[in-house]
Amino acid sequence: MHEKKEARLRRARATRLHIRELGAVRLCVNRTPRHIYAQVITADGGAVLASASTVETELRSAATGNQEAARKVGQLIAERARQAGVTAVAFDRSGFKYHGRIKALADAAREAGLEF
Repeated sequence: MHEKKEARLRRARATRLHIRELGAVRLCVNRTPRHIYAQVITADGGAVLASASTVETELRSAATGNQEAARKVGQLIAERARQAGVTAVAFDRSGFKYHGRIKALADAAREAGLEF
């Protein structure tokens, strides 16, 4: 495995361990060059409460690999999380740096009502 990916996975593991110690519901984000995915996962990691991604048909009509698409996913995940009864989450960025699409998704989720 490449050093860059190993470092990202190490950061992700450390973050998830800390979130598990807190016992918080987490907003897990994953990105690929083409798409971005977000899930709200229970504190024990046993169930997905809400999910959103650019793979969905309503978001797929426009470009899917840019910050605007990430903002739309952030708004959608916050709306679905609130419908599931979740208002506060811990942000799990999966070891990705907090800038660009990850930051756009997080900011949009905060503006739409999620607290983290």
